[in-house]
Amino acid sequence: MTARANTVPVSDLARAAYCPRQLYYARRDDDRGPPESVATARDLAFEYESLREAPNKRLRDRPIEVSPEAYRSNLATLADRDVYHRLVDPGSRDALLRGRDCHGVAHKLLEADEDTEESPPVPAVISTGEPPPRGVWEPQRVRAVALALALAWERNREVPEAIVEYPRHGVVRTVRLTTRNRGVYRRALWTVRSMDGVPSRIDDESKCDACEYRETCGTRTRSLKTILGLG
Repeated sequence: MTARANTVPVSDLARAAYCPRQLYYARRDDDRGPPESVATARDLAFEYESLREAPNKRLRDRPIEVSPEAYRSNLATLADRDVYHRLVDPGSRDALLRGRDCHGVAHKLLEADEDTEESPPVPAVISTGEPPPRGVWEPQRVRAVALALALAWERNREVPEAIVEYPRHGVVRTVRLTTRNRGVYRRALWTVRSMDGVPSRIDDESKCDACEYRETCGTRTRSLKTILGLG
């Protein structure tokens, strides 16, 4: 299939889902992406197997955000899931996907399970932030859905779900392509494509207390980098 020439970056979709005004300022200032420390934290997602039985001292030396005991417990729970062996040995890392409407990088690409013919490929997003009590934050949900749709477009097959990993906590969540989740994605896509000038300020003032643009946009709104998995 041929993708549209003006596909939208999934990073723009995630920012738009969080705050369109934030996206505007990031574009204006030519945001170059997350700092190097984020890459260090993301590396945890490729160390699950070695960290499962790691002693306390080693875990304390790694950038985890929970106690060593809680971290090992979370990884033990993760190891019981069917997808675990694909998470620790993904088909590829930092896979660029280009779909009909969007393009972006899947931090992991879990190829179809050879032992289960019906098991589809799954893109995974690695967030270095804190997971919510249930599910995933909306920007990460939009990113996950976008990558699943892009992968489905590339492979010309159904990709019914994606994964969001929170490696600093040893937590992995599944995002299914439900009607509701597709709707959230479509709203973010419409927001990005229709953006013309500075968007209106959002009403939710709980989001951006630590946002680098808070003084510029005047919106006092939870840490953007935490929600987006950039810090």
